[in-house]
Amino acid sequence: MAQTLRKKNLQQKSGMRDLTVGSPFRCIMGFWLPVFLGTLFQQFYNMVDTMIVGKYLGLNQLAGVGVTGSLSFFVIGFCIGICSGFAIPVAQAFGAKDDAALRRYVTNSVWYCVMVSFILTIVTVLLCHQMLVWMHTPEHAFKYAYNYIIVIFAGIPFTVLYNMVSGIYRSLGDSKSPVVFLIISSVLNIVLDLLFIPVLGMDVEGAALATIIAQGVSGFASLFYLVKKFEILRMQKEDWKPRAAYIRTLTVVGLPMGLQYSITAIGSIVLQAAVNSFGEIAVAGVAAASKVYCLISCPLEAMGNTMATYAGQNMGAGKIDRIRKGLYQSTLACIGLSIVTFGVILIFGNQLSLLFINKDEVEALAYAFQYTLISTAGFPLLTFVLTVRFTIQGMGFSAFAMTAGVLEMIARCFAALVLPAYFGFTSVCLANGCAWLAADLFLIPAFFYCKRKTEERLGQRPLRTSFRLRLRSALKHS
Repeated sequence: MAQTLRKKNLQQKSGMRDLTVGSPFRCIMGFWLPVFLGTLFQQFYNMVDTMIVGKYLGLNQLAGVGVTGSLSFFVIGFCIGICSGFAIPVAQAFGAKDDAALRRYVTNSVWYCVMVSFILTIVTVLLCHQMLVWMHTPEHAFKYAYNYIIVIFAGIPFTVLYNMVSGIYRSLGDSKSPVVFLIISSVLNIVLDLLFIPVLGMDVEGAALATIIAQGVSGFASLFYLVKKFEILRMQKEDWKPRAAYIRTLTVVGLPMGLQYSITAIGSIVLQAAVNSFGEIAVAGVAAASKVYCLISCPLEAMGNTMATYAGQNMGAGKIDRIRKGLYQSTLACIGLSIVTFGVILIFGNQLSLLFINKDEVEALAYAFQYTLISTAGFPLLTFVLTVRFTIQGMGFSAFAMTAGVLEMIARCFAALVLPAYFGFTSVCLANGCAWLAADLFLIPAFFYCKRKTEERLGQRPLRTSFRLRLRSALKHS
């Protein structure tokens, strides 16, 4: 009965996609394109905040919003990471065709997300002022940074809701539906930005409020559609029972992914503190450059999310060699995209910065271009971080991904605390490349280790004995 229901759902116009069959590259690119469009729209409505703040309110307000970027990533990144982690067991259950487990992972994820969003909202709202103090936020930008980030933190439940539902969509192979809701969210965000700031005369808190309202509407709309669309998710009363085994699995997979984002963000916070030391003009320049970076890195970020779902489904189906092939092909595609992106920035980098900074702010534009150009030159290194790390996560080895996050943090802190004495502002620009290189040196061999261990567990490769045991066996038979 369950298999019949599953087949019916897959045949309906539900957008569900089984990534365990067919050409790996075609599966990946077919799933990647909607994820890329969704990521692009997400960055688009984040950029609108910055554009309107920069054009309508001024440089100090722009610096205030920019200062909060790394702090927001520290907290919101944890929410995104843990929701992405919760989606991995769902994808593995989908690949294994275990629909009962799939539903129970979803319901236990709901309980988990309610608890996490409640705790995070209270803690971050109470501590955000002190966190801005720890970051040495420039005095003229401080109040704008606080007024912006406290609204963002108050809206954490909406952020968790949207990311949880989007993760479920992707785990079921549906990468198109989240794009629709992001388009709705983007349009609403733009309308509210223009209403709150130019029309109603609100300051930076208007931009934050527009973002939270738009994300809340998108989250609830996508949740309603998810429940209505997929019969496979029509829960019974028994499915809603909290189960220790499922909670434990979600914790083992999801918590390291959330911590990975936050640990990586610690390095970004230290780096932001280093940027702050160069003054408000540098802060505004890097704020604009960070928005450009978020836009041009969308294809690579989308490939990372794609590989998490692809690896998760194929892990559930026990198709490890298919994971390897997909990783190889996706990495080559992203390296090609990285080269093209660098050329675009080399030619049009200044024009992109003008979206956020007035043309008479010559010094800020110079900071923005230098930061964007040097960061983009490191995109081939970022490719491996995203494709390999998310593949490892999809396979269920979240602790390895968290270790890579620790290495990124250490490298960014080194660039922020040590290199400025030798390279000045250039050290800030080199920080991303240093972090990605440190992560790559760990992640690439880690993937082959995870692949071998998984094959041994599934009986697809003989167990590897230690060198001492092999030597003892050879001496015995000699």
